[in-house]
Amino acid sequence: MKYYIIAGEASGDLHASNLMRSLQKKDSKAEFRFWGGDLMEEVAGFPPVKHYRDLAFMGFLEVAQNLRTIFKNIKFCKQDLKLNNPDVLILVDYPGFNLRIAEFAKSLGIKVIYYISPQLWAWKEGRVEKIKKFVDEMLVILPFEKDFYKGHDVDAHFVGHPLLDAVSDLKAIDIEKFKTENNLNEKQIIALLPGSREQEVAKMLELMLSVRPHFKDYQFVIAGAPGLSKEFYQNFVDENVHFVSNKTYDLLRCSKAALVTSGTATLETALLNIPQVVCYRSSRISYEIGKRVVKDLKYISLVNLIMDAEIVTELIQSDLNSKNLIKELNLILEGKSRDKMLNNYAELREKLGGSGASDHAADIIVNG
Repeated sequence: MKYYIIAGEASGDLHASNLMRSLQKKDSKAEFRFWGGDLMEEVAGFPPVKHYRDLAFMGFLEVAQNLRTIFKNIKFCKQDLKLNNPDVLILVDYPGFNLRIAEFAKSLGIKVIYYISPQLWAWKEGRVEKIKKFVDEMLVILPFEKDFYKGHDVDAHFVGHPLLDAVSDLKAIDIEKFKTENNLNEKQIIALLPGSREQEVAKMLELMLSVRPHFKDYQFVIAGAPGLSKEFYQNFVDENVHFVSNKTYDLLRCSKAALVTSGTATLETALLNIPQVVCYRSSRISYEIGKRVVKDLKYISLVNLIMDAEIVTELIQSDLNSKNLIKELNLILEGKSRDKMLNNYAELREKLGGSGASDHAADIIVNG
């Protein structure tokens, strides 16, 4: 079959690439055309129609400032979809864009699969009506999402979380070898995961690195995002702040603890068993708008949302400051708080179910 896949962010690129591999195993005649990133390109053997780095805009204000580009991309995507006429359209999260494309694809008679649900349980719940009208199969990766959709008369399939596959497939790592290969010193590592978008990364790194004078026995290592150049990170690097690119999982596995910008990375860090502090700060305007449109959720990190408990500390907006970062980082480097977090991580993995999410999703897509 001919598959047209749209992933608009780094996490979507990872999950879509694994899904593509599963589709290739189950459909020997699989043909792909896709919007995504480098990982999807590795599987397909050719570049995306559009790279996610040209699609991802963070926050309400930032989206508003780039509306012309967004609408231009939507128009181009519709034309490209009509020209290529795939058997199946697979949408990966990225709802503002993808739900518009779902409606158009449905009008063309193309089967629409949504893999990895938008966070409609957090905000814009009304979009469920669009999913009911324009999506043929909804494949969700968080256990509570199936019940959410059932409450809206949508029969969603819980396929498990694909990060479990990504983590279970990792080979053992030699920490000393990793340090040598990446020009790191002998100190223990505190990993910094500041996000994937340039405006977000610059803002978060300034805050994260403000704690350095209080942790002189550690080295800080920035996880470079695949969509950003090495040169961009050089402003933040010095004798005790290092940078590695496209090695986030390896970096985390070699780290004592991590400071992580809220998003998929919080769950990845937990599944790799690394204690963390979750960080989030957006522009004041975006945050104020967000508070008014997001439903009354107790937590912002996937880890806490899945467990419905505060397993990891979330420092949000004004609470994200040097004083609080120092306090929370000290708590998870040694002692009972660290041990408690690691025990909670074990419960989290059980709640997410077993491995095989990509294969389960591919089965539904190929066999109906």
